Amino acid sequence: MRALRVVVVIGIVLGALFVGADRWAVGYAENRLADRIQARQGLAGTSEVEIHGFPFLTQALSHDLDRVDLRLRGVEAMAEGRKTRLSEVDASFRGVELNGDYSGGTARRAEGTALLTYADLTAASQTGATLGYGGAPGKIKVTVGVEILGRTLSRSVVSTVTLEDAPGAADGGPGGKVVRVRADEVPGEGIPGIEGLVRKKTDFDRRLDAGLPSGLGLSALTSDQTGVHLTLSGTNVVLAGS
Repeated sequence: MRALRVVVVIGIVLGALFVGADRWAVGYAENRLADRIQARQGLAGTSEVEIHGFPFLTQALSHDLDRVDLRLRGVEAMAEGRKTRLSEVDASFRGVELNGDYSGGTARRAEGTALLTYADLTAASQTGATLGYGGAPGKIKVTVGVEILGRTLSRSVVSTVTLEDAPGAADGGPGGKVVRVRADEVPGEGIPGIEGLVRKKTDFDRRLDAGLPSGLGLSALTSDQTGVHLTLSGTNVVLAGS
């Protein structure tokens, strides 16, 4: 009986040591992967990684992780010489095959969401316009100032925000998606040329997928009081790399 108790105690101790080692290893891997993603994406904000599944060590030895969750803050997408900030990106990567040196991996599939706040969208417009919630999903209020005969007139319009194919994508171009903002109607009030002047500031396209992990693209869009919400999805998504 005494021998059995000794065996049980030894088993418990070894189990606790294994669990402790496994949790230390997963914490180390999460921090290292977060640093690699931060460097690869050139993030101005922060990155957090959570690796799911137990035990982690057996997954690591097989170079295959069941699920990795990623939280990015302050992602900056640079496209066509313009910088657009995404306040939040949350993504889940499934079936991650790790690189030989464990510096990153490629996920068989991934999905997630991103938030483009109205402050982000206002800065992205680069037209001097101020953007806010338009009162309904997919609608944005855009306020601009236009100069007519030496006077600056302020005009607010309700615009529709949509997700569209990037120019040239259908002709074999670089592909990707753009966030498009278009005024539904511009009140002209009988002033010649005012609609064109207003639309130069209210209507614009911005490409955002350039700041996301390779293979992760934009698939849907909606908006509410907090901003524009983007749905992300992709296959063979590069989580990080050397």
